[in-house]
Amino acid sequence: MTAGNLDSPSATPPPLHADELRRQQSREQWTLLGLAAPALLVIVLIILIPVGWLFYLSFIGSDGSFSLEHYRKMVVYKSYARVFITTFQVSLLTTLICILIGYPLAYFLALMPPRWAGIFMLAVLLPFWTSLLVRTYAWLVLLQKKGLLNDFAMQIGLWETPVKLVHNMTGTLIGMAHIMLPFLILPLYAAMKKIDRDLMHAAANLGASPVSAFWRIYFPLSLPGLIAGSLIVFVLCLGFYVTPAVLGGGRVIMVATQITAILENQFDWGAASALGVVLLLATVLILYIAGRLFKFDAALFGKGWNELVDKTCVRHASHSR
Repeated sequence: MTAGNLDSPSATPPPLHADELRRQQSREQWTLLGLAAPALLVIVLIILIPVGWLFYLSFIGSDGSFSLEHYRKMVVYKSYARVFITTFQVSLLTTLICILIGYPLAYFLALMPPRWAGIFMLAVLLPFWTSLLVRTYAWLVLLQKKGLLNDFAMQIGLWETPVKLVHNMTGTLIGMAHIMLPFLILPLYAAMKKIDRDLMHAAANLGASPVSAFWRIYFPLSLPGLIAGSLIVFVLCLGFYVTPAVLGGGRVIMVATQITAILENQFDWGAASALGVVLLLATVLILYIAGRLFKFDAALFGKGWNELVDKTCVRHASHSR
């Protein structure tokens, strides 16, 4: 090949060897690993090591040897079963309350102009900027027998004597639903904003009523956000401590409350660790089952979203015929 050919625009550079490409790829991978090393170290220090130590302590008996006595107690004593039943009951009811309140609110925000939606979203996000303990004690002031809610209700004649709204399941659910509501609204609102309004107009042109178009088009497309938000609320409720302890008044005992009681009264790290391990495994199992049943790629607005839209439109078209 002559020098003229090398300088001509049509000349192509010699291809890189496969070994050189592999070396470049290896260098890039090691560089990325080096950049991610601090984050990986933090994960190991604050997550993996404590969780591993939790598992270890749960298998250490009162005599210091390997034992399953803490797990055996959870099977033998009915009080442990009641604690887990209460934990899942409170988590499920809180999630349902958040869905009943959060879905209409997210739908209202999604229909509003962006400017007004941002203003109303500030009210939804306000709990994030306030201390959890402050919010919980605020509800304690509002709901107690001589609180503002009881005084106002008696003044307007809703009831004659003060109603007990705290130190029971009612107060616990009110406080937890208020705290958890933003965790459901945010992913649900994001899913609703992604829905093309033209789909509703197309459904109306095909003869669907507004109610039918909502249930056949809008609601199925909002399900990924609803499922993602519901899972976040449910999982966070499983390990909640402050609100049930304050508003429950010792009558609503969840797993976190029981762990604290065991450490304060018995100082039994093994029993407390066993409760934490069971709760952790239950949470992982719930997330695994939900991941198998639902498409989280659609919930996170990834590649599954377009397929979900296509399936919903095809299903509605078949019903319209």
